[in-house]
Amino acid sequence: MRRSAPAVAAAVALSAVVSCSAGGSAGAERAQGTPRAEAAPTPTPSPTKTYPLSTAPRTIPSVRAHEAARGPGWRPVAGSAVVVAKGSEALADEGRLLAGELKTGFRNSGPARAGDIELALGPAGGGAPESYTLTTRDGRVRITGPDEAGVFYGTRSLKQAVRSGGTMPEGVVRDRPDRPQRGLNVDIARKHFTPGWIEARLREMADLKLNVLGLHFSDDQGFRIASDSHPEVVSREHLSKGEVRRILALARSLHITVVPEIDSPGHLGAVMKAHPRLQLRNVNGVPRQGAIDISDPESARIVDDLLREYAQLFPGRWFHVGADEYQALTVRDPQASYPQLARAAERKYGPNATVQDLATGWLNDRAAVVRAAQKQPKAWNDGFFRGGVVSPDKDIEVEYWTGKENGARPPAEYLAEGRKVVNLNDEYLYYVLGEPNEFTYPTGRRIYEQWTPLVLRGTTPVPERYSGQILGGRLAIWGDLAQAQTQDQVAAGIRMPLRAVSQKLWTPGQPALSWAEFNALADRLG
Repeated sequence: MRRSAPAVAAAVALSAVVSCSAGGSAGAERAQGTPRAEAAPTPTPSPTKTYPLSTAPRTIPSVRAHEAARGPGWRPVAGSAVVVAKGSEALADEGRLLAGELKTGFRNSGPARAGDIELALGPAGGGAPESYTLTTRDGRVRITGPDEAGVFYGTRSLKQAVRSGGTMPEGVVRDRPDRPQRGLNVDIARKHFTPGWIEARLREMADLKLNVLGLHFSDDQGFRIASDSHPEVVSREHLSKGEVRRILALARSLHITVVPEIDSPGHLGAVMKAHPRLQLRNVNGVPRQGAIDISDPESARIVDDLLREYAQLFPGRWFHVGADEYQALTVRDPQASYPQLARAAERKYGPNATVQDLATGWLNDRAAVVRAAQKQPKAWNDGFFRGGVVSPDKDIEVEYWTGKENGARPPAEYLAEGRKVVNLNDEYLYYVLGEPNEFTYPTGRRIYEQWTPLVLRGTTPVPERYSGQILGGRLAIWGDLAQAQTQDQVAAGIRMPLRAVSQKLWTPGQPALSWAEFNALADRLG
């Protein structure tokens, strides 16, 4: 209202000037004896419709900033179209998707008209990655961003606003994510999920502005993606490479990166079923579940063959190499229990090296393989050890899930070393089928009201000074008791936890809506 005051004052002043001038002229005419014309009747103006100041659109996750304005907002009407601005033709896929969702027309060029939605890429460096500005004014909407992902997220906000409130409110939304990695992790190794189910989760994730899907596809119970280098390790129920490519194409169109995971040197039971000679055995010949013998060069050859093969299949930035729960390190005296590993450590790293150093060297070697394939390595936090002859490479991203393992290290130790960390806190974010080992299914309410990206372990946040090193987080589905739930039950079970994770990774601070309000909004959005 303060901005309109000068304009009003100017209009009043101008009216006064015109009135005085007209009066002076009429007086002069009368003085000269000119007959006075009869004044034309003054038309009565029609009342102008007024609007209250708009409020922020209701979306999940909520937008970070909304500049209110007065006006009717925007809703699709007959003749509305999604229009891609000249020079932004790369947004055609985003435009067609939105037009189909809102049931409007689509034009890949030409000026935007009243009732239209215009999509445009801004100049390079014109904003944070994945950010966007959404302006609603004069009966039209304009969404701009520095990259395709940002504009896409703007279309998600528009779609949700229309669905939740019937219109996109007047004004300007300026929005960006709090964390760069936001997503879902799915264990497709222990439980086979169909391609259609995975694709449905991708579409759900995209509407929630989530951008990372982790696929854990190799474990003791199964190896679930077809292999050309080692077809003997693949389980009967699996995804073909054609199915994976279709999943990847959909993910790419929705600005989601799919991160493959081949966990080693533990969790390799499906591989060792085809290569039993490689299973780790203790000094008494007793095999250890899922653990491969890392003193045998053949173990590294097979795992590296698989890493290289799938690095070619998955085009994304990251590859997860596992490193958790290696059973050789869960016994009281690994050196005595596994003398073959102790000898291999000393041969490779010197007389003071231990089995722990051999495991750390294995992690670094696998990271080097995926790095050579132009991938950023990730690994679980319990594969990073302190105080050894060998240290884990500093560029491996730590995926922090537990503080319950032997020799548990608090999250602040990793952060103090300067490491980048992703939050998969098993206290809040682990959806473990069948709820074994004291796990309980996570609730959206608990995540929404208590968890933040700083809460990496248990319920206590790390100091705020480490916030910049915490890259984001993922809700994780694990198939420990695979038959405990059907695919549909899993989808229903993660529905609200996934929405709560989306909110807490996109918009920092305490959510404006209560849990009841958030839940009701989720129901309206579908």
